Amino acid sequence: MSQNPVYIGVDVCKAFLSVQSAHSAFEVLNTAAGHKALIKKLPAGAHLVLEATGGYQRELELRLHQEKIAVSVINPRRARDFARAQGRLAKTDKIDAAVLRDFGSSLRPAPNAAPTAAQIELSELVSRRDQLVRLRVIEKNRTEHHCLQKVRSQAAKILRLIDKQIAEIQVWISQAIAAQQSLQNKAQRLQQVQGVGATTAACLLAYMPELGSLNRCQAAALLGVAPLNSDSGPCRAHRHIRGGRHALRSSLYMAALCAAHHNPKLSLFYQRLRARNKPSKVALTAVMRKLIILLNHILKNPSFQLAS
Repeated sequence: MSQNPVYIGVDVCKAFLSVQSAHSAFEVLNTAAGHKALIKKLPAGAHLVLEATGGYQRELELRLHQEKIAVSVINPRRARDFARAQGRLAKTDKIDAAVLRDFGSSLRPAPNAAPTAAQIELSELVSRRDQLVRLRVIEKNRTEHHCLQKVRSQAAKILRLIDKQIAEIQVWISQAIAAQQSLQNKAQRLQQVQGVGATTAACLLAYMPELGSLNRCQAAALLGVAPLNSDSGPCRAHRHIRGGRHALRSSLYMAALCAAHHNPKLSLFYQRLRARNKPSKVALTAVMRKLIILLNHILKNPSFQLAS
């Protein structure tokens, strides 16, 4: 990262990119040719700031990493809150790009680390598996309301196809992890914790590649299980969790549910919270926090041995 970065805001749309720097504003197509044209116009020390837009920014982000150009992909909520703080209530592509430029200049976000090819592959495979699992739930729920036998038969065929594709994706995920010794070692370490299986380990490696390089507070916050205060004056309101990586939290919730009943230490912790009249979801969230801190610790310290 340059010591004096030139922050450039890029609002990403499906069809084009709106670009705003301190001295210029232009648009290019959100295609390989458009990305090439954008890179040619970038000044030395350029640091691009984008919003996460559900995937439309991914090709540009990867191209910037390939060209060794600093890029930060931020949560859209942070950009919108920053715009409101500036008094910018209107919203257009040009305004959004200017907000991202000012966000970078004011807050100087750290550039994203370049993902490896293995991380990109694993992330896409795990994401696809999650999509298929959600699709299966939707189809199964619909099947309950089909009355015609021929419609029920057709729905059953779709469910069998989805099950087949999920099984196929599972094999690909296993192969992707086995092909990289570092991923395989991490997956094996994660599965040493009772309650964490192969699927949860794959989700952790795909959705939180930073795991093992964080401190305990960062790990909990990144997952979205760090309780946040909501105090004002003498008022001490209930703390709540917010933000974080939702897809991973959904997966780890099931691991925490298993650990709360079968992991000796985490089960004892869960029962102690329930004995203090903590609601079950609050207690499970606390187990999730303990779990992600433990998982981060065992990857951060390869010599650490879990007590039997």
